[in-house]
Amino acid sequence: MATAAPPVWNRWELLASPAFATLAPLIEQLPEDHFPTLAQLNRICDEHEVVSGGGVPVEFVPQEAKTDEPYETRVYARGKVLTRSRNWHDLFNALVWITFPRTKAAINRHHYREMLARQGEGLRGTPRDVLTLFDEGGVIVVSSEAELGSLLREFRWKELFWQRRAEVVETMRFYVFGHSIYEKALQPYKGITAKTVIFDVPARELERPLAQQLATLDARLAKYFGEPKALAATEAYAPLPVLGIPGWTADSEDERYYDDTRHFRPGRVQAEEPQSAPPRRDESEAPRKRRKK
Repeated sequence: MATAAPPVWNRWELLASPAFATLAPLIEQLPEDHFPTLAQLNRICDEHEVVSGGGVPVEFVPQEAKTDEPYETRVYARGKVLTRSRNWHDLFNALVWITFPRTKAAINRHHYREMLARQGEGLRGTPRDVLTLFDEGGVIVVSSEAELGSLLREFRWKELFWQRRAEVVETMRFYVFGHSIYEKALQPYKGITAKTVIFDVPARELERPLAQQLATLDARLAKYFGEPKALAATEAYAPLPVLGIPGWTADSEDERYYDDTRHFRPGRVQAEEPQSAPPRRDESEAPRKRRKK
């Protein structure tokens, strides 16, 4: 993980990478010469009036303040988000809180309610697994062409990202939500896979300023997680090999890049299709049939 050997702080390097485009408005406010401090993050958080799932103002506090109180309970009831100093994972978590405050609050609220409902069971339950999966590794995909979203859901990676590349660039957007995806993007490698929520939008939505797009997506995603079906199964979240997104790596400029099935894995249906074809008659069948005559 990148946290184990973090690169030096370089705000300009982050701003130059498409992987961090969603956080760019906040990264521009961070210091140029040193890793952001908790005080600096809290000042920005206060300016955005971020609150927890319980409606309490959010504050990023040092790991040393940890107690036996469960993490999600503490966030919900007190607004205290444990944040390790000079830690990429926790930094990105803080920036996502500020960028998507409604959704992060909704996730925290659902965690808290699930914990109360399952007290004494000793099990997390599927809803909490879904929430954690997206919180750590989620990407919001929007498109003004619904067919492109279908290609993503159907694992048709080459058709989507190569054959229809121009359409993807024109009509699709990818907003990273999961702070683990941001962390991995510091030192990207083949195989980074996110889980997606896909929204269809009118073309004019893609032309709005980024801040307005993010505010709209935040409200829409928070509402989405309020629906029972959103928490029913982790399998409902289509995977996305993030380095397949046009522009995220120079390797993707070569058509052959998308032929690597270790990276762009076929979906279950596609993988099983050859097995469902009629059996091929091999040479060993012929002698048996001749003997029966």
